[in-house]
Amino acid sequence: MSRHRAQQLASEFLARSDAKGWFEALYAEAGDVYSAVPWADLAPNPNLVEWSISQELKGAGKTALVIGCGYGDDAEFLAELGFEVVAFDVSPTAIAQCNQRFPNSPVSYQVADLLNPSATWSPGFDFVLEAYTLQVLPPALRAAAISNISRLIAPLGQLLVIARGREETDPPGRMPYPLTRKELASFEALGLSNQSFEDYLDNESPPVRRFRALYTAVSTA
Repeated sequence: MSRHRAQQLASEFLARSDAKGWFEALYAEAGDVYSAVPWADLAPNPNLVEWSISQELKGAGKTALVIGCGYGDDAEFLAELGFEVVAFDVSPTAIAQCNQRFPNSPVSYQVADLLNPSATWSPGFDFVLEAYTLQVLPPALRAAAISNISRLIAPLGQLLVIARGREETDPPGRMPYPLTRKELASFEALGLSNQSFEDYLDNESPPVRRFRALYTAVSTA
């Protein structure tokens, strides 16, 4: 299965006014063939790993949330750093595969929808990772997703966003749709403070333009 198949499924479900159903269809179709999911590298996201090393990220005594966790590699990586991790995906098959791959994991894997997040996650997490989920949502859903993400961060907590990037004048392309700086600025409009923003080419072949942004939630005290 190629990225073309993922794009095909996304288009089919969007045509049915179901912008999220294709995730479960993709994972179910892939089964145990993990490589059939185009973003499944079965290793922590290198853009997260690189950043965590540069920031000397440590999770002892802190909670973390992984949005759209897929097969769980980023969640396991954060758990290894000491975080108490909750990781979710809208696909029940993906979550079942996480539990199958990591049967003794300390991570709490949950089936959940970013557009209708669990009330039990209030008052939020110390560290939230959003890597590649916003870019696979159609623009019509992205604003609601960004708004929900902003409410998942505990006071003084951090949000790390990793996504494909483009200029406002660039065509949006096909899924995964690169984000613009204007879209990411929505986090600041929702009350988060931007701590850093990186616009760079990654080490893929060919290289992909990425945005990596860190936000902090203000204290409610």
